[in-house]
Amino acid sequence: MSESSGGTLRLFGNREFVALASTAFARSQAYSTILIALALYADMFNTSGTVEGLFGTAFAAVQLLIVLPLGRYIDLKDAKKFLLVGLLLNVAVFVGFTFVSGVEHVILLRAVQGLGASILWLTGTTVVGEISPDESRGLWIGSYNQVGAFSSLFGDVFGGLLLFVYGFEMTYAVLSLFTIGAFVSVYLFLRDNPGGSADPEEASGMETIKDLLGRRAIQALVFFRGSFSVGKMAVITFLPIYARTGFGINAFLIGGIMAGGKLTKGLTQGWVGDLTDRFGRKYRFVLAGALVYAVGVALIPLAGFAEGRVPSVTLAAFGEQMALPGAFFVLFAAYGVLGIGDSIRLPASMSLFVEEGEYFDAVGSSLSLRSIAWKVGQVGGPVLVGAIWDATSVLVAFWTAAGFIIVSAATFTVLFGTEPAPEHVTAPAND
Repeated sequence: MSESSGGTLRLFGNREFVALASTAFARSQAYSTILIALALYADMFNTSGTVEGLFGTAFAAVQLLIVLPLGRYIDLKDAKKFLLVGLLLNVAVFVGFTFVSGVEHVILLRAVQGLGASILWLTGTTVVGEISPDESRGLWIGSYNQVGAFSSLFGDVFGGLLLFVYGFEMTYAVLSLFTIGAFVSVYLFLRDNPGGSADPEEASGMETIKDLLGRRAIQALVFFRGSFSVGKMAVITFLPIYARTGFGINAFLIGGIMAGGKLTKGLTQGWVGDLTDRFGRKYRFVLAGALVYAVGVALIPLAGFAEGRVPSVTLAAFGEQMALPGAFFVLFAAYGVLGIGDSIRLPASMSLFVEEGEYFDAVGSSLSLRSIAWKVGQVGGPVLVGAIWDATSVLVAFWTAAGFIIVSAATFTVLFGTEPAPEHVTAPAND
């Protein structure tokens, strides 16, 4: 029986997939938990929107510098070692966060966290793309992302709960334990040189990068990623901060807001990945997902209008009363829409980059282009949107972010086109 016939659950019988999934779990839950912690730091240090934007920019700036050389080394070296190093680096970040005493410490540690996250994401995705069977690649990638989505959901709920009940130190200790568990899983279960190593004379050099950028599909995907990331990073950085500073929502409930999107993303992404394998025309999934995401972004600032119009609800938990303001329900619904948009877009986007990279035996370099395009918007986006927020209003800031996403989707539609495989490739990638 093929893996695709058993769906996502069947993949968990594969020890290598379990090892790779454990890295996605450790990375994503840490990322989500620390986003909630950032909202607490913003409230604690009474930061401006521009400084809060630096929380996102610092995370991305280091990644912008390393993704291209990292993609080359992943293609040429033992990717397993990169995963192990990335996991250890994340543990070091958690230790560092326990000693934070000023906003400058937060910004510095976000930069180091960005380095570790980039190593884990780019290496893990490359290995999944390399070792997955051709006929079920969308399922493997979608399921790998699905684990990340559920882990991120776990980070939202469990991480938010830990921060609310126990504070920073216990939370970071638990994150360290999960990450060490992933380290052991990769060390024991993942083969050395997963996916094999490319010929250093042929793969991942500047000529390969130029060849990839000469492909029309890559040009469209890279532009889309760069402009889309401006809007998405504004959401990732500012939605938890908006919930905390705008409405006084506590860490546990902020996690609940973010959990809505992670739940929709986690439940549907493996299924949508399988749909991309069966129906093809992956660019249509990318376009549809982007437009749905833009709708979700535009809904976020409407939370301000819900205050006084949508009745609040009071919950009793952990010996305390917790008030859910009307804004909570608007933000929860908006994040749910965002999760659906990501589920539609992500498996198709990643599969297209993997297919184009396979033409040149340089999947790592292709995915590094995907990542570096993201970092361009990720570096400038949070500060830009934060400055707009400071100068105007939350409505203008988030609607500007939604506008970037709509423009990216429209331009992608115009630019995207499929081409025959290069001459040295005997058959085009399946679509």
